Amino acid sequence: MPKPIYVLSGPNLNLLGVREPEIYGHQTLDDVRALCEARAKSLGREIVFRQSNHEGELVDWIQEAREKGCAIVINPAAYGHTSIAILDALKASDLPVVECHLSNPAAREDFRRHTYVSLVAAGAVTGFGAASYELAIEAAAGLAR
Repeated sequence: MPKPIYVLSGPNLNLLGVREPEIYGHQTLDDVRALCEARAKSLGREIVFRQSNHEGELVDWIQEAREKGCAIVINPAAYGHTSIAILDALKASDLPVVECHLSNPAAREDFRRHTYVSLVAAGAVTGFGAASYELAIEAAAGLAR
């Protein structure tokens, strides 16, 4: 089995299904995990699926992926707009990166229209709710070949 795709989610995504469902949908993070696992399996891949509200923990996982993973799918959430540390860790990973967002940041507040992750990501999948994660896994699997 090839190395896994790391699927990392940032702050407040543990509240999926209850936090602003009109923006983020009604599916929970566990629902998203199940969708991701199924999509990865259909592609002959495994995933490491993690969520944290802590920037340093996300950095640690990105560094872990450098050794143990084949690609990274990341929904940095609010850290996308603020974290140079996550950007630097992604750059150092030397892995394909796919940015993922449940909503479409370009259609929201001005401050959401720029993310540091976009500077290193091969591409971004945004605005498709939980399906954004599935599509991002498909893209990451293709990039990891």
